[in-house]
Amino acid sequence: MFSEERKEGSPRFGKLHFPVGLWINSPKKHFVKMSRRWPSVGSVRSTSSDTASRGSETVELRPPSKAKAGRHKRLSNLFHRSPSSGAGVGGGRWGSEKKLADLIDPVPEDLVELSSQPQLPGILKIFGGAISRGANYKSVLATPRSTARQLVREALERYGVAPEEGSGGYVLCDVVGRFEGPGGAWQAEHLRPVGDTERPLVLQDVWKPKAGLSRRFEVRRRCEVERVGEAEDNETAGINAQARRLQKSRSRAASGGPAPKERADNLSLRRSISDMNLSARKRRERKAVLSVAGAEVGPASEEQDREVSPAQEAEPADGGAKSGEAEDLADGANLEQLSQCLIQPPTQHPYFLLLLGCDKQDFVIYVMTRRRHVFGRRLQPDKGGYVDTFLCAPDILPRHCCVQEAEPAPGLALVRPFRGAAVTLNGGALVREAELHPGDLLGLGQHFLFMYKDPRTPQPRPAWLPRPWASPGLAGAFSCQACGRSLQERQDAFQAYVESREPELRYRPQEEEALLREIVRLQGATAFNLAPAFLLGLCLEHSTRVLEPGHFPRLVARMAQLVKEAVWEKIKEVGDRQPENCSPHPSLLSSQQDKGQVGALSIEEVAADLRPLMLWMANAMELLNLVQKKVLDMEKELDLEGSSHDALLSSDLETCDEAMAVLDEVIMSTFQQSVYYLTKTLYSALPALLDSNPFTAAADLSHAQELSTMPEGIRGTLAIYQATLELTRECELHPDLVSQTFGYLFFFSNASLFNTLMERGTGGPFYQWAKAVQIRTNLDLVLDWLQGVGLGDIAAEFFRKLSTTANLLCVPKTSLVKATWSRLRSEYPALTPAQLHHVLSNYHLGLGRPYPEGWSPPPQEREEMANSEIFESFSDHPPLILPNEGFRLCPTAPVTDDALHRQLCGLRRFLWDLEQASLPANQRAAHGLEGGQ
Repeated sequence: MFSEERKEGSPRFGKLHFPVGLWINSPKKHFVKMSRRWPSVGSVRSTSSDTASRGSETVELRPPSKAKAGRHKRLSNLFHRSPSSGAGVGGGRWGSEKKLADLIDPVPEDLVELSSQPQLPGILKIFGGAISRGANYKSVLATPRSTARQLVREALERYGVAPEEGSGGYVLCDVVGRFEGPGGAWQAEHLRPVGDTERPLVLQDVWKPKAGLSRRFEVRRRCEVERVGEAEDNETAGINAQARRLQKSRSRAASGGPAPKERADNLSLRRSISDMNLSARKRRERKAVLSVAGAEVGPASEEQDREVSPAQEAEPADGGAKSGEAEDLADGANLEQLSQCLIQPPTQHPYFLLLLGCDKQDFVIYVMTRRRHVFGRRLQPDKGGYVDTFLCAPDILPRHCCVQEAEPAPGLALVRPFRGAAVTLNGGALVREAELHPGDLLGLGQHFLFMYKDPRTPQPRPAWLPRPWASPGLAGAFSCQACGRSLQERQDAFQAYVESREPELRYRPQEEEALLREIVRLQGATAFNLAPAFLLGLCLEHSTRVLEPGHFPRLVARMAQLVKEAVWEKIKEVGDRQPENCSPHPSLLSSQQDKGQVGALSIEEVAADLRPLMLWMANAMELLNLVQKKVLDMEKELDLEGSSHDALLSSDLETCDEAMAVLDEVIMSTFQQSVYYLTKTLYSALPALLDSNPFTAAADLSHAQELSTMPEGIRGTLAIYQATLELTRECELHPDLVSQTFGYLFFFSNASLFNTLMERGTGGPFYQWAKAVQIRTNLDLVLDWLQGVGLGDIAAEFFRKLSTTANLLCVPKTSLVKATWSRLRSEYPALTPAQLHHVLSNYHLGLGRPYPEGWSPPPQEREEMANSEIFESFSDHPPLILPNEGFRLCPTAPVTDDALHRQLCGLRRFLWDLEQASLPANQRAAHGLEGGQ
């Protein structure tokens, strides 16, 4: 994004390896689930000697095959009688019975029990693929009295699981399965959690897997095993409930429905007088029940149920028998229908009372038997997540709404619609998770309306009862005259909101663009330097709390784009103010050309130009952290909603990832430009550190922290370091970014000084003890000053090579000539062989003195030094790594800074003016809040 002309740089810096246009290699942060970072099960090949496959073959773990061969095909001819059954032994036995064992693939005896081996008794193999991906099993010592709890504790210790984490969170499972496929992949067919007090070795003795199957013990997470068991229990409960409904419908047809004609005729022929008398008595009893229940009995029913005389009861005519039987069946049907209506709600579980349904088959009460209850529409059995209540309506999604009990107190629940679902709460549209109280009205789609009830808690006042009406927006919240408040009360409420220190910004979507531009424009206008990031964070909070979910990704993308545009304008302004890019006055042009250079900016001018870039770097870093937190919440929502809504959330996550990449680019660009101009200023100040003499009368080395008392040669370098430190503190830059900024400055200083030292030592008496002492003293003064401001560790790390070279040159000449090559290589490891040989070969021993033989490198190192470079490369700079902790802003805490509070109040009035400007003139006057402002 930067100009290629600026990257090339000025020719005056090219010869001395000046890194013009530094590009920072920064790893961008990606927000993906941890499961995507690891290889899938199908891509892991285990070559461990601890494998449980046959022999020592390599086992390739692959996903289980979807096409399972049916056992009925292999056993299709198993129960056909043999043609020669009479001649076989046993006479009447099936001919194929003796061949049943031959039809099943035999399993070697040593592979039936995979967790134990006959030759190693007392050692139990516990498989833990669910704990550590790629691990096969761990061996533990076991006796017949060892319990499952003890073995799990020992196995978790071998898998490296912390005791507090593994306490109660894992369970030993007895798994029966087989090896399938050409690679021998393990396929589990049955899993049973072993009780904590059960003894696994005893289970192996008393219970064996059937032919063709193997058994092994595995450690799995208890929550996963319980989830699988819960799903199986629900499936079993559903099957039994379906069977009960089928049986009940059959009993209804038998008791209340018309019987087939042939069956009715047979019953009437065999009916006796005592049967008819009993039927009459039953009718009288049912009539009494109906009267007690308050049922309305019509004239026809009274006529049918009137008291029967003895003569009529004893009449054996066929017509009378058929009439009595029809009346009996009708009475039974009425009684059963009445008993279904006389139901009582549950007393120990929350439930949903149906107020408006879509079908006559809908139930009136839906009991919430689990802590998490999901409403949805039935799909194919193998698709979609688990659904507790199926609703039949065209606008109900496969997973429509989720209600979950809250942990703190009974009675309070949380309701959350799935993406794209039409849900209302007490008549208002519900787009995000909200609290659900007993008595609240929950609408699903256009056809269903429920009332949430919890008999365990007292019934509070329903929230849907009429309350003071408030329309959206500031005008609706503070100017509505229908709420019953007086003008003074409304003015006081508006003034309290404007001056509130609560972290809140209310606005409508149509004012969002103007609000974002105003926040970006006011950057640097207040003493609180992180105000843009904080105010943009309030916009993020408002979007996630009030606006619909699809609005958040668009907001993040727009924020990132506006910040990028503002930073690019500042970068161009700083570049245009550089002396080489300015057009000098014609009268000064000739004199500057004679000097061959353009006047450089002072460190004060450079710091003033870099202040907007530093501010945006700090704000972009804080804003990126706030966006990351919201994106992590979206990923959790993606995991919760399952696969039926992946497309919408995945698209939102991609938009957020692109916006965060733009913020990454902003941070790296501002960092690059800052260190570029700082190193450019350092380049002209560093050579004095090698040339100046610190032992002068003007230097006062007793006050090392005061720049005015430091030697003239190092005062300019320290002034640049001090101005940079004050700039980073003033802009409230993240501590990690401050450390990396100085790390790059120290890297550049070390490389520039070392390369200059290598150049000056060639062909001249520069490498001698007296000069080395001056360089060492100047370097010690710089390091001591940096240690005093808290940068000593970073400086010592990056100045290591220059410090090592100065130490070597400070060795007295008499001691240095006695040293050997191997000794110097071991005592000064920071120098490469080529660099050490360059220093020694150019060391000034005096006229006519030969170089010691011990300084000569061995032949093998001479060949390496011939192709080695003695100068430090500027391209080996440290990469920029963005921090992930230690941030300053918290957009949910009250505003305590006065400067930030004043800016927040100004933005609230700015939004009020925008909203008022969008209204007609007569409505603005009707609001009557002009005087309250």
